[in-house]
Formats: sequence, C-alpha cells, structure tokens
Amino acid sequence: MTILVLGLVLFLGIHSVRILAAPLRDAQVAANPKRWRGLYSLVAAAGLGLIIWGWIVYRPAAPQLYDPPAWGRHAAMLLVWLAFILLPTANAPAGRIKATLRHPMLLGVILWSAGHLLVNGDQASVLLFGAFLVWAVVDLFSAIGRKEPAPVVVKPRADLTAVLGGTVAYLIFVFVLHRLLFGVSPMG
Repeated sequence: MTILVLGLVLFLGIHSVRILAAPLRDAQVAANPKRWRGLYSLVAAAGLGLIIWGWIVYRPAAPQLYDPPAWGRHAAMLLVWLAFILLPTANAPAGRIKATLRHPMLLGVILWSAGHLLVNGDQASVLLFGAFLVWAVVDLFSAIGRKEPAPVVVKPRADLTAVLGGTVAYLIFVFVLHRLLFGVSPMG
C-alpha cells in the first residue's frame, strides 16, 4: 500500500501545485518554463508509475470494504465512456463541449473515478479512485473560483472529433487494453 500512496502523493501533489501554491508555480513558470514542464513531467511520470505498480501489488491482498451495487457495472460503462470523450476535449481546440463545460478534463476524471468506485469495493481501488475523485472535485472548485473566461468556440467540429475519437478509444480500451494492462475485463 505504501507504494500506491507514495505514487498518489507524487502524482496528485504535482497536479495540486496550482491549487495550493499558485504564486510558487507562477514564479517557476516565469523563471524557466521548460524547467518547470520538465520537473512537472518527471514527478508526474514517477507518480503514475508508482500508482500503477502499487495498485497491481496491493490489490490482490486488499480487503473488500464494500460490495458494489449490481447496477454499478452498467453505470460505470456509461460514465467511463463519457470520460473518454471529455478527457481529450480539454487539450483540443474549443468546441461547444469545452466552451459549455469549461473544465472537461476535471469532469472526465470525476466520471472516470466515480464509475470505477461503482464496480470496485476493495481498499486498493477505493484509495486510488477515491483519491482521484477528491482531487478532481477540489481542483474543479479551485478552477471555478479563478473565474477565467469561458473558451470561445473556434472549431465546432472539435465536438464530433471528441465524440468519435473518444468512443473508438473507449471501445479499444474496454475490449482489449483494460484486460492487457490491468488483468481485468470490464465486460465481466
């Protein structure tokens, strides 16, 4: 469990600098943007690696904290599909989805983590997906509090690309990659 927790601290910690220490982040970006991006990427990659390793090692022995609801798998499939559409929308040219939701990546993480909590009741999964859910909600409120202007729609077709691309990526992940990467098929 220690490896998983360390990974979460590194990954979510570096992603929380803007929430917890915005002046420090802004000073680092102003001083040397490449150095900040490099450090940010290095810490995030190390954290992600530790999260994956820690979850794989800890999950088989993790105690079951609750029994997921029978309908959870169906709800999770829908929520994760929507997350696959929203996540890449955050870095794409602004379409109506991005302009309306303003923070599609954070909303995608919320849907992804909530969906996984509906089908995983073991302590390793609750720690992993619960930490991401809490982080995304806190970051969303922080982002809303910054009162940045909504993006202007520049490419209405970006929404079509997001829906089609996200759906294709979702199907590949559900039917092939999830089992290969995590040893569990979402299809049961």
